[in-house]
Amino acid sequence: MTDHASHSPAVHATTTRARVTLGERLLALITAALLGVDAYVHLHDAAKYDGFKSSVMTEGTLFRIQAVVAIVVAVLLLIWPRIITWLLSLLVAGSAAAAVTLYTYVNVGQLGPLPNLYENTWHQPGKIASAIAEAAAALISLLGLALAARTRRRRLG
Repeated sequence: MTDHASHSPAVHATTTRARVTLGERLLALITAALLGVDAYVHLHDAAKYDGFKSSVMTEGTLFRIQAVVAIVVAVLLLIWPRIITWLLSLLVAGSAAAAVTLYTYVNVGQLGPLPNLYENTWHQPGKIASAIAEAAAALISLLGLALAARTRRRRLG
């Protein structure tokens, strides 16, 4: 192979392809498992909340949507743990943790199409496990985001 061929764009593109560190893979696996706990609890408990509704949806429907989104993000993290997927994970887990905490302590009332989600107890089955999983997933997503950003900076310069 000549020197000219070794510097072709095609060769360069394949050698600089993004690589994910073992630490990032491990964080993605842990975060995906935590999002799985969140999804399981929401799917398991959704039917119990079908009676609480707005004119558009029930709280059970919102639980099912949360579960599906958590599953999709978990799969994306396992397949492609990059900055954008860590941001999605942070958004999904962080917003869920914030919502469960807010609606446990504050009666916000109905917001647009969302039913009133106020439930002033932590004693519902699965609620604590889900909240802990969401908060932990959000924190680990921050760490994963930082690692992905550092890995990208090292690759680019």
